[in-house]
Amino acid sequence: MDARQRQLLDAAITVLGTRGPRHLTHRAVDEAAGLPTGSTSNRYRTREALLTGVLTRILEAETTGWNHLATHLDPIDPDTFTTTLGTLVHQLATTGRTLTLARLAIFAEAAHQPALRHHITHGRQQLATWATPLLAALGARHPATALALLLALIDGLLNYQLANPDPTFDPTAALAAVLPAILDAGPA
Repeated sequence: MDARQRQLLDAAITVLGTRGPRHLTHRAVDEAAGLPTGSTSNRYRTREALLTGVLTRILEAETTGWNHLATHLDPIDPDTFTTTLGTLVHQLATTGRTLTLARLAIFAEAAHQPALRHHITHGRQQLATWATPLLAALGARHPATALALLLALIDGLLNYQLANPDPTFDPTAALAAVLPAILDAGPA
């Protein structure tokens, strides 16, 4: 991805995360990026192409966050895991709020666009390649099930915090309380 693409997609993330999906237009992205009218449509001819580009950029940013998480888990134990993951979830709900809101908007669009669902599935598979062994190392009986449950918990925590901001938000306690059940869960 070149610098201009990154600039356009970051501007599109800003539009999605601050104004919502109805405001995501080529012109709005051009304005947010500070570029001449037509810049976005030259790179992304359709709204679907723009949404796919945005999703790719979001997955790139979130993969960086998850990889950062993984580097702070040595040695791995449930306490370190919940504290580190709690920090990541807190960041996604605060300083990463715009990115997270954009991701949620894209996920809602994916309900109606199979191409976006395909990209989301691919992103989840990439996450699973390192997260499943990580959960196995934590003692998960069924690591794939544990990952699905953990991601559902994280999404729930984020959705609630984004819709009802609490300045004292600390997801670590919820993660610590639920992690033993997630690790002990049977197959889905």
